Amino acid sequence: MKHIKVLGSGCKKCTKTAESIERIALEQGVEVTVTKETDLQVIMSYNVMSTPGVVIDEQLVHSGSMPHTDQIIEWLSK
Repeated sequence: MKHIKVLGSGCKKCTKTAESIERIALEQGVEVTVTKETDLQVIMSYNVMSTPGVVIDEQLVHSGSMPHTDQIIEWLSK
C-alpha cells in the first residue's frame, strides 16, 4: 500500500489532485491511503514553495501544479 500526502492549503487544485489520485488508484487497482496536509510548517519541511505538492511514501514527487493522469499512473506503478 502506498501512503500519499497532498500538500496544500485546501484550495480547489489541491482537493482535485487528491480526488484524481484516489480515482486513478481505484481504476488501476492500487491500494493507497491519501491524506491532505494543510499545516504550513509540514509543507515547508518538504521544501514545497508552490502547491499542490504530492508526497508518496515520504518522498516528494511533484509540486507546483496539478499532476497529469500519466504522471499519477507512473507513480502508482512503481
